[in-house]
Amino acid sequence: MSNSSNPDILYTIVDEAPGLASASLLPIVRSFAALAGINVGSKDISLAGRIKATFGKYLKDDQKQDDGLKELGEIVQSPKANVIKLPNISASVPQLVAAIKELQLQGFAVPDYPYEPATEHEISVRKLYDTIKGSAVNPVLREGNSDRRAAKAVKKYAMANPHSMGKWRSSSATHVSSMDGNDFFSNEKSATIKENQASFARIEFTDSEGNIEDLKKGIKLESGTVVDATFMSVSELRAFLSKEIKDAKEQDVLFSVHLKATMMKVSDPIIFGHVVSVFFKEVFEKHGKVLDELGVTPNLGLSEILKRVSQDSKITQDFNAIIEKEADLYMVDSERGMTNLHVPSDVIIDASMPALIRAGGIAWSPDGSTKDTKCVIPDNSYAPVYEETIKFFKEKGALEPSTSGTVANVGLMAQKAQEYGSHPTTFEIPRDGTVRYILENGTILHEHEVKCGDIWRSCSVNKAPIVDWINLAIERQAATDAQAIFWLDQNRAHDAQLIPIVEQVLNKKGIRDRFLIMSPRKATRVTLETITKGEDSIAVTGNVLRDYLTDLFPILELGTSAKMLSIVKLMNGGGLFETGAGGSAPKHVQQLQKENHLRWDSLGEFCALGESFNFLAANSENKKAATLGSAIEKATQGILDNNKSPGRKVGEIDNRHSHFFFALYWAKALAEQKEDHDLAVRFTSVYNMLKDNTAKILNELDSIQGLEVDLGGYYHPDKEKVAKIMRPSPTMNSIIDDMLPNIKFH
Repeated sequence: MSNSSNPDILYTIVDEAPGLASASLLPIVRSFAALAGINVGSKDISLAGRIKATFGKYLKDDQKQDDGLKELGEIVQSPKANVIKLPNISASVPQLVAAIKELQLQGFAVPDYPYEPATEHEISVRKLYDTIKGSAVNPVLREGNSDRRAAKAVKKYAMANPHSMGKWRSSSATHVSSMDGNDFFSNEKSATIKENQASFARIEFTDSEGNIEDLKKGIKLESGTVVDATFMSVSELRAFLSKEIKDAKEQDVLFSVHLKATMMKVSDPIIFGHVVSVFFKEVFEKHGKVLDELGVTPNLGLSEILKRVSQDSKITQDFNAIIEKEADLYMVDSERGMTNLHVPSDVIIDASMPALIRAGGIAWSPDGSTKDTKCVIPDNSYAPVYEETIKFFKEKGALEPSTSGTVANVGLMAQKAQEYGSHPTTFEIPRDGTVRYILENGTILHEHEVKCGDIWRSCSVNKAPIVDWINLAIERQAATDAQAIFWLDQNRAHDAQLIPIVEQVLNKKGIRDRFLIMSPRKATRVTLETITKGEDSIAVTGNVLRDYLTDLFPILELGTSAKMLSIVKLMNGGGLFETGAGGSAPKHVQQLQKENHLRWDSLGEFCALGESFNFLAANSENKKAATLGSAIEKATQGILDNNKSPGRKVGEIDNRHSHFFFALYWAKALAEQKEDHDLAVRFTSVYNMLKDNTAKILNELDSIQGLEVDLGGYYHPDKEKVAKIMRPSPTMNSIIDDMLPNIKFH
């Protein structure tokens, strides 16, 4: 029997819909695992949990909690690490502030978020909050590169039960617009650190009057590390935005902007703020002084702005007048009047662009109708992927899910690789001047002349993760014999540093002919042609493209990215098993609160659980774990074959029903397997209990739907209320909590 203080598997406690689903699923998993002598523990990495852990000194003793993220960051360095990671909130500032306010209302005396810190205390608090916002979790846990693909059972089901796809017209006016130059792509410089340069570096800013300021010191650089630096001209950005807003009006298409203000937590909120201030330029010029006095920050979006000016009817009217006057805005929620510019975290490019493409290029307009759309993606680094996808579907028509091949991804992300705009090496330039990246020996590695307000950023990727990434791609290509493409552009500075490393490894192994190396635009076209023919492809990409493509292709192929199998082979030997995307999670929570129906599909969790148990079996003496893992695969297939995934509407199967059927099918598979007689005997009892009580359990689950429920909080729900809502079947709870533990372990 495993020691409960030293779990074999760690399951992350997160937020929103996947967090709520865990309240139902995790007790089942723990009880089943315990019968095989396996202990499943948990660590809280939710937004509210991270706030409480960070600001523990402000809390009462009974309110404090351990820093689950810090603990997991240490655990993933171990060869025995076995972590199931669910999607968590990568908080924008509005989300972070909302979570803070909710905690305060619940009696947690965490400090306010200082928008403009002035005192030493406020500066200190702001620095701590800045460690929590954005993509703060993934860089800590992802100590390996990513192998992400659709499980065979999931792909097979999607082909047999194809989701709806919007119809593409060759005459569609939907298009992508990006800057002509002076963006991150065109200004990028990159270099590989030589052995005699390995040491520490600093980023230095010198203004036009000769004043010098260290933006960042003590940057450790290893030999072979690829270091990039670039900037976006804000004057060019604003001119571009002004032109595109006017063009959207003239073409009578919706205006939309697609960024990632969560992962790119420094750069993209600034860019979003410029979109807001350019769109409402007349209002900011007319009422600038009052808006400043009210603390209006365009980076936070129109929703926060309208709250702050709500007592001034004239300013409110002027904002509304611009909405009426300018191009129609892409609507996030037409019923609530939420536009593309209301909240920066409401439109995340890797979710918003695939959804629009799947719909045939149309989006909701303010009047509730659908229209073609201008998709503004200012930087050219990855915009060509979406531009080429749209062009392809205009020419060929929508993808046919029933016959399409699949796109797997091998993503470079270990050791915080390529965290563009997220690392603490991204800066909004305070004055005209020069930014230099300087090595310890005084060598200027990179240098840019910049203007006040420009966004300068740097990132790096170490040699070991690059080589590991290439070898993972080789492994996956050999296992599948699929087309494999390194999405690298010789004309981009960063990629030009990676390509020789890729070619050196491939040539040394004598397998260069098995791989293609293409720019993202060309790779997009070739990949779409491949899967349209029903063949498969492996996209071997950097970190940001990994993030984008593992939403784009699954949403086109499967209708969702939440059902993907994601395996992170940690570089020190452990395993991290991710469960899919959580982009639609907020709407799922809202429906649960309103109707007590949770449509979150835990298929991603099921897939991750199977891989986690298999990994445990391969790396421990507990071979029963392999039996549990194999049975999970059969249970997952049973969910698909019998159509027991959640429906969208009240009265249909929801997440809790799906968990019951998962438990039933898992128990059945364990009862029927021949590899482990002891497990078969014990789970025959479990299966019979669940089977004999099926009607009663389903009736208990059905009876609670259709009514409003109170979670006790959105970001920090009440645990007892959540347990009551997510485990509403007394009969099933009795079996899982009381009867299973009494089945003797031999």
